[in-house]
Amino acid sequence: MLYIGVDLGTSAVKLLLMDEKGEIKKIVSREYPLAFPHPGWSEQKAEDWITAVKDGILELTNECDKSQVAGIGAGGQMHGLVILDAEDNVLRPVILWNDGRTQAEVDYLNNDIGKKRLTELTGNIAFAGFTAPKILWVKNNEPEIFAKIAKVMLPKDYINYVLTGVHCTDYSDASGMLLLDVAHKCWSQEMLEICGITEAQMPKLYESFEVVGTLKPEIAAELGLPENVKVVGGAGDNAAAAIGTGTVGDGACNISLGTSGTIFISSEKFGVDDGNALHAFAHADGYFHLMGCMLSAASCNKWWMDDILKTQAYGEEQADITDEKLGKNHVYYLPYLMGERAPHNDAQARSCFIGMTMDSTRADMTQAILEGVAFGIRDSLEAAKALGVDIKSSTICGGGAKSPLWKKIMANVLNLPLTDPETEQGPGYGGAILAAVGCGEYATVAEACKTLVKTVGVTEPEEELTKLYEARYQTFRKLYPALKGVFPEL
Repeated sequence: MLYIGVDLGTSAVKLLLMDEKGEIKKIVSREYPLAFPHPGWSEQKAEDWITAVKDGILELTNECDKSQVAGIGAGGQMHGLVILDAEDNVLRPVILWNDGRTQAEVDYLNNDIGKKRLTELTGNIAFAGFTAPKILWVKNNEPEIFAKIAKVMLPKDYINYVLTGVHCTDYSDASGMLLLDVAHKCWSQEMLEICGITEAQMPKLYESFEVVGTLKPEIAAELGLPENVKVVGGAGDNAAAAIGTGTVGDGACNISLGTSGTIFISSEKFGVDDGNALHAFAHADGYFHLMGCMLSAASCNKWWMDDILKTQAYGEEQADITDEKLGKNHVYYLPYLMGERAPHNDAQARSCFIGMTMDSTRADMTQAILEGVAFGIRDSLEAAKALGVDIKSSTICGGGAKSPLWKKIMANVLNLPLTDPETEQGPGYGGAILAAVGCGEYATVAEACKTLVKTVGVTEPEEELTKLYEARYQTFRKLYPALKGVFPEL
């Protein structure tokens, strides 16, 4: 049988076709626009996703036996606010995960409702990217739209709705809304009341591997697929990527260097760190996970290359960063282009280069960006260590992981061996695996991962280089506190 995995990203949707043995038969992608209507704002049109997904599926399946397609599973960008009216029309452009407009609402939730109470209700505190502050922003700033809301959804769940007609979400994605009682896997009635909405306006909750429905007849006809194709709940992009890299079981770890950067730690038990630096979310395997997320990771390098240096030669720009330069760069970079989530929770934080001198080079600044992102991931790793979590190694995925240099820097900054998954398709591959489980191909997610996910190489830390980066990191971690008071003035 064949399974479709959907990775609904920030700039494009990537779709893959996988057989029951985990072999990828075909991959396609479709880009769509990203809008920044005001500084710090980030929006997309949900309709653009639908066009891209439909076109992508048609191309993906144009050479296969479509009767063999059994299931579809999606991994998607988290936290985005998709709101529908009573006729299921999208009410406004989607406010995305990396949108920073909700600082007033975040302050209200964290200060007036209180971080302690939020943690009791949801296991997490408020962050600018989360969905609940976005709902409050619409309530406060667009009351006429707020009054029309009939359903609140997340990005990949809107895809599932269009395919099946079912208003659904999964626990992993719902964990990032600040509306879910994560420990008990149910909507928090008190949080819904705080946001001025009801449970009737929320989608039904499913495990990521559970079947939510089958294709609507008109969608099946449009795509040329059988009506009995099953659609599973899917997962938030990081949980789906974790499945795609086999990150299941207690203490397993995955690092993703995509548009955002994450460190994902699988756990069989629910837990919250004292400082709320890490998100405490449900996992797509039916258990839980801890996650540290920085808002700008590979996007920092993309911004530097595309917008500042005006080049697509990413590899060439890294060629001058030779081994003898590693751990000795005098230039530092704070990777806060869109503000920052873990561990600072500061939407007003901004990127900056620090330490330049007359002999600083273009390569030094490129190196500083790669190192700054690695130091940002290290911040979250330190929060996990403070919980007593023992992480001995990690997988690594995402566009940034295609750079051997970046992986070497990351391994030595973190002092962890980093393993490459054979299939570097992250959320899409995880979505296809979840679909295979939902269709009964495998009994559990853990069994599917053990069978399907393979690794092809490892980047080991080097003792001397690790020592050099330890010293650099200790300097890096002093920079944000020193500049925190200045950022609001910018």
